[in-house]
Amino acid sequence: MDEFLTIAHYDEAANYIRSKTRHSPNIGLVLGSGLGGLAEAIEDADIIPTAEIPQWPRSTVQGHVGRLVIGKLEGQTVLVQQGRAHYYEGHSIQRVTLPIRVMQRLGFHTVILTNAAGAINPDYAPGDVMLIVDQINFLGMAGISPLRGPNDDTLGPRFPDMSAPFDREWRQLALEVAAQANLKLHQGVYCGLAGPSFESPADLRFLRAAGADAVGMSTVPETIVARHGGLRVLGFSGISNKANLDGSSITTHEEVLEAGHILVPKVTTLVRGVLKRLPQ
Repeated sequence: MDEFLTIAHYDEAANYIRSKTRHSPNIGLVLGSGLGGLAEAIEDADIIPTAEIPQWPRSTVQGHVGRLVIGKLEGQTVLVQQGRAHYYEGHSIQRVTLPIRVMQRLGFHTVILTNAAGAINPDYAPGDVMLIVDQINFLGMAGISPLRGPNDDTLGPRFPDMSAPFDREWRQLALEVAAQANLKLHQGVYCGLAGPSFESPADLRFLRAAGADAVGMSTVPETIVARHGGLRVLGFSGISNKANLDGSSITTHEEVLEAGHILVPKVTTLVRGVLKRLPQ
């Protein structure tokens, strides 16, 4: 479904958010399925239901609360997006990535993206965390790109570079935090598909051969829009299920949400540790 949004759409949402908070955040956190509990760590929070924000996409998926939590975390002023919308829900790809554009218009310098992902790498186990070092954009290869359509040069260049989608300095901070906390942190490649069906064993073997370590239904378009807009990106995948390369098991959304109980403390440790290392 084609839908070309403009700065006017993004600013309508950004201005509404400004009117509903006392804070001026410059770092965004997007929380994936089952990871919404991280928002409970925000101090002095202003809470905005996303259903009230003009232009904002509505999530219909269990585990995506649908609110913004804006406040302090480890001395940084952050905006936490508690739940995201997905392309498979029927939104256009530009509508799905509107929150990232709004963060850009609010003056953010960094976005931290999290997701629940299925393991492709057989060495990964449910409850593990993967630091995303690169991504495979299968939606974009098929022509579903949030940058399709007219380009506004005030938002970013027509042909943005994607040689380093995930910021090297922020990744190094995450590795230091993990080492200090004695927390196992994989480093791998995330593959974004459209969904909503989970992958077949043949799909997973194909993606493994292509170099993917984990797979999900989000994050990649958000990363592209963030980089197009000059934002730095840090990404974590919470591994929710083991690689099913031989078809010996089934995958359910309930399994994904259950894994979140194990993953939230780990992702919270990583995010808090990274923010703590930034200049106040």
